[in-house]
Amino acid sequence: MKPIPYWLDTAPSAPDRTALALDGRTDVAIVGAGLTGLSAAVHLARRGAQVTVLEQDTVGWGASGRNGGMATTGLAIGFLTAVARYGLPTAKASFLAYNDAIDTVEKLITEEGIDCDFERNGKLNLACRPSHYERLARTHEALRDLIGYETKLIPKEDIRSEIGSDYYYGGMADPQGAGLHVGKFVRGLADAAERLGVRILEKAPVTKVRRISGQLHDVTTPVGTLRADQVLFASGAYTGSSFRWLRNRIVPVGSFIIVTEPLDQDVVDQLMPTRRMASDTKNILYYFRITPDNRLLFGGRARFAMSSPESDLKSGRILRKGMLSVFPQLEDARIDYCWGGLVDLSMDQMVHAGEHEGLFYSACYSGHGVQMATHMGSRMADVMDGKPEANIWRGMNFPRVPGHFGPPWFLPFAGAYYRALDAIK
Repeated sequence: MKPIPYWLDTAPSAPDRTALALDGRTDVAIVGAGLTGLSAAVHLARRGAQVTVLEQDTVGWGASGRNGGMATTGLAIGFLTAVARYGLPTAKASFLAYNDAIDTVEKLITEEGIDCDFERNGKLNLACRPSHYERLARTHEALRDLIGYETKLIPKEDIRSEIGSDYYYGGMADPQGAGLHVGKFVRGLADAAERLGVRILEKAPVTKVRRISGQLHDVTTPVGTLRADQVLFASGAYTGSSFRWLRNRIVPVGSFIIVTEPLDQDVVDQLMPTRRMASDTKNILYYFRITPDNRLLFGGRARFAMSSPESDLKSGRILRKGMLSVFPQLEDARIDYCWGGLVDLSMDQMVHAGEHEGLFYSACYSGHGVQMATHMGSRMADVMDGKPEANIWRGMNFPRVPGHFGPPWFLPFAGAYYRALDAIK
């Protein structure tokens, strides 16, 4: 079993971009070579900007290479909660932004010729309790009646048309969801950025950012300092103390994934005949899909803990148990990959993007980052080009996490709370 992300292990090899020295000036410095940063770099470079991307490890090393490869519709908090919290106009715009985000992913793939197994097979939300199915039914009706958006309800008696399991009490399908090989996608974005003249420097963590005036900053790394007319923090849950204001508003939560050996075609057809991107309705949820080479990818929060080799293995054992509860027919399937990474959440589980004291940022995708990170990279390129209205999340209050000044000491307490909710609701 490999303790590394399946996506990065099976993507084409990448060149060594290790930074040896850094000095001079750039129009834009981007902190983080994930989907947000690389998408922003591509869109800014297309407009003639000189862009430098600084990455603490390697391209796609963080959340952008450690996720489930799902580009799906819908808000992390759910449409009904969004209507109750923000009102219908904001809820509608926020919900539909995820469809726009999937379109952005597909457009970039087409325009830059990135071969990454992109397919719109749809999204499947699965009910863990009868009451959860009733809520899905209310969501289905609200989407149809309030904004004219069509989904499909799948009652429990028909669930085998979507998934080879009787574990769930029904579901709701949205045909707009998509899946892709995210390792090929993030490395393809990096190649596209370099073709446009973007400079990508790996092993160059940003240790200090000093404001000169307005949006002009000196950005310091262990290999030198760069003066940038604008700086975009696109580092998500891996944001360091160089942008403390942002880090203290991000809840970094471990998310863990296992991937089986390649499965026979008849087994795959039984497990997930429609090949949708699936997740369930628990707070500590499961999510799963079939990979392009016919493996089952099965992920979840598993434990509210940070990712580390020991933590990943513990979580992998929990996930295998969960996988067998959903798909007992995989009892003899070998697990080939097990890894973990960090998801960036905010207190309100909404996306937050904008400018603070001359620094731009986009973060807190709450496990929906493949599509929204890519989309917000393009939108922040617009914002930095003088079009603030391009940021749909502008003006939204970005709450600080109480008592959060560094490592997230509160994660075990949050995990206990959500496990208790799952036990009673």
